[in-house]
Amino acid sequence: MKIKVRYFTTLRELAGCMEETFELENDVFLEDLIEKIVSKYGEKARQYLYTDEKQKIINPALLILINGRRINTLQGLKTKLKDGDTIAILPPVGGG
Repeated sequence: MKIKVRYFTTLRELAGCMEETFELENDVFLEDLIEKIVSKYGEKARQYLYTDEKQKIINPALLILINGRRINTLQGLKTKLKDGDTIAILPPVGGG
């Protein structure tokens, strides 16, 4: 199945592109896709995405969307992906 990933700021710089498509097996979860991204883009991606890699804790400052929905309104990293899904990994937003 094909999953599109949209990158912003730090990940965009690491990937060298705004988005890319991953071809994955069926029955894949968001955590599997995150691991593929980390494997592909290395230690800087790992440090950016995880606060605790061993326990698979994603940086809470990041906003990760699946088809426009926050993962915390789904099943988090255990959300099962479907063919054609679009994942957006957004940086922390500041302001005031």
